[in-house]
Amino acid sequence: MSLSVKCYRCGEHYDDDARVRCACGEPLWIDSDPTTFSWDDCRDRGGMWRYEALLPIDQPEGVAQAAGGTPLVRSPGLDDAAGARVFVKDEAENPTGAYKDRGSAVAVPHAVATNDDVVGTVSYGNMAISTAAHATSLGRECVVFVPEGTSSVRLELIAQYEPTIVQVAGNYAKLYADALDLSERLPIDVLVSDAPTRISGYKTALFEICEEFAPAVPDVIALPASSGGFASGVWLGIRELERAGVIEEPPRLCLVQTATADPLTRAFEAGAMDPTPLSPGEIGDTIAHSIGNPDPPSGARALTAVRDTNGTVVSVTDDEIRTAQRRFAVDGGFCVEPASATTLAGVSRLADRGVITADESVVLVPTGTGFKEIGTKETAVAAETIHRDVLRDRLETLLAR
Repeated sequence: MSLSVKCYRCGEHYDDDARVRCACGEPLWIDSDPTTFSWDDCRDRGGMWRYEALLPIDQPEGVAQAAGGTPLVRSPGLDDAAGARVFVKDEAENPTGAYKDRGSAVAVPHAVATNDDVVGTVSYGNMAISTAAHATSLGRECVVFVPEGTSSVRLELIAQYEPTIVQVAGNYAKLYADALDLSERLPIDVLVSDAPTRISGYKTALFEICEEFAPAVPDVIALPASSGGFASGVWLGIRELERAGVIEEPPRLCLVQTATADPLTRAFEAGAMDPTPLSPGEIGDTIAHSIGNPDPPSGARALTAVRDTNGTVVSVTDDEIRTAQRRFAVDGGFCVEPASATTLAGVSRLADRGVITADESVVLVPTGTGFKEIGTKETAVAAETIHRDVLRDRLETLLAR
């Protein structure tokens, strides 16, 4: 099955869906015609396959069938922290606990249907876990390239799906280009973060949000930003719904980065079209390691998405992330990874600036579960031990406080 791909910037088309980058250097996405789509065209199916009419493949076998369909939850407990009316699009409800399943649900089955190559990816986090899970559910071998020194916890999460794990020494950031070269020269289809089929899967998160809000749209959608792939997918979804006449005014996209690696924020504030890669000396450690990307491959496209929707980009510190992660749990009941907590931290900062107002509806998109992080912190949890003979008396004391 061959699909046409298109460059968002120069408009160039290619009849080669394995191609990821345009000759102009920008990433490609799958060209589709949504002009006749309406919500009535949605299939009576679960998950993201409700929007099969706007996807490049038919519903596949395997764990892909369980991708998408995540809940959109009104969370008034988070309103004070956000400074707005909060809705949470909980992507932790995907099969491997992250939004990456939406991309893998399209990219991996498409790779399986078009060739007999091994599937691979470059990741030491959610994308590695997701790609391996989707590959094994279709009986496909998977190779995951991770940086040297990846923690044993991360390796264990990936290894449960039994892919071949290759730890790579050297400049890990350069592996994106290496992956594209490997896909051309060897019998392996390395599905990078902005592979066109992945982007098609990501747009379904936007479809689900807009269908629940229909006929209105939320004022703001807040996403963590790393490679720019998820933002690209959400923007693609917005463009398709606009072309179909399903929505008139798009939600404003708010992208949030960690302050220790924020090339998109710097470019946005400077009015630049393209982010400038950060040097090693400009990068710091962060608890939101999964979005600490100094050279996002879809960075320019993400910036264009923000400007096209009158949105913004903001960076937050680790202290703000920790506070937001706690608020997600205590005030909202959500266990989110640090990268996901940036959404609440970023919206809070924007509300303080007056960019977001209290009467606006804001969709926070926690992209991954925090349960994968359990056991990785050094801090111990204090818990009192009470003998059962005195339990009632002790509880009376505690409840009387």
